[in-house]
Amino acid sequence: MHASLITGRGRIEPREFPEPKLAAGGAIVDVAYCGICGTDVHAFQSGDPYPPGLCGHEWMGRVRDVADDVATFAPGDRVSVGILPPCGACAQCRAGQGAWCYPAMMSLGGGDPRGSAHGAFAPRIAASAARLVRVPDAISDAAAALIEPATVAYHGVRLGRIRLGDFAVVQGAGPIGLFALQWVRHAGAREIVVVEPSPVRAALARSLGATLTCTPSEVAELVQDGTGGLGADAVVECAGRPETIQSAVDLARRGGAVTLIGLSDKDATIRPGIWLMKEVTVRCSIAYEQRDFPPVVEMLADGRVRAEPLHTRTVGLSRLADAMAELAAGGSRDVKVLVDPTN
Repeated sequence: MHASLITGRGRIEPREFPEPKLAAGGAIVDVAYCGICGTDVHAFQSGDPYPPGLCGHEWMGRVRDVADDVATFAPGDRVSVGILPPCGACAQCRAGQGAWCYPAMMSLGGGDPRGSAHGAFAPRIAASAARLVRVPDAISDAAAALIEPATVAYHGVRLGRIRLGDFAVVQGAGPIGLFALQWVRHAGAREIVVVEPSPVRAALARSLGATLTCTPSEVAELVQDGTGGLGADAVVECAGRPETIQSAVDLARRGGAVTLIGLSDKDATIRPGIWLMKEVTVRCSIAYEQRDFPPVVEMLADGRVRAEPLHTRTVGLSRLADAMAELAAGGSRDVKVLVDPTN
């Protein structure tokens, strides 16, 4: 069986793997869709070593088979992918910090003990049944492939503790930013400014609940005008660029909150004096916990949060390299490209 892997800068290639093997506590899933994540694109751009299991980690499909000791899922079930529960044995778990369980976090990038040695840019994949997330009938297959990024955004906004009536700024209207603005809206923000240079993505942000959209060069003045010179109560950074980390703090008011969700693959320069003078709270967010998935699935199923508008194109595995190159080049009109590994 072939699975596509990023093998160098600007290079993604099919590699031969054995068919997934069923292990105790595991399942084999026929992949219906796998999203191209921003981390995939960064790896394609940089050529830095990229774990094979991380190459294609936003997926959904149907269960093909489960181990004899698995009672929670059965063949034919529609599932998405999540994270292992806390192991209970690592240093973090023993210290009562299961949210940062090391084996659970490692399961996201190839550390699943019952998982495949590749990601889901492939027709089939093995995974621990404990990682699987049941997909209700109300969620389409395409939307189900976005459960994972929706949960990334949910986790970050939950940690950011947006308050009722906040003036909030979301930096970036990629998939994570577009989900983040929806979670910020449901958290009760009265104003949500989305910073996005792409007119296409900015229009999509407005359709999903952004109060205002603007370009990076316009946001400082807009926030000052909108808050009477105070600055934003909360800033959610989803662009994942070195320069937006400092600008997030610049936009926040004194005593405000900044949440970093976007992952920059380059070092950032900050101005510590500004951070200290403002006494901002800066919170970082990576991935999610198991407890984040039920509310995300529920709100996608009942329509309170919308995923379908983010899906702009589907490609087969034969077109994956072209789609990745277009996203890496910048200027693409796509928001979320899904890969159908059966084509």
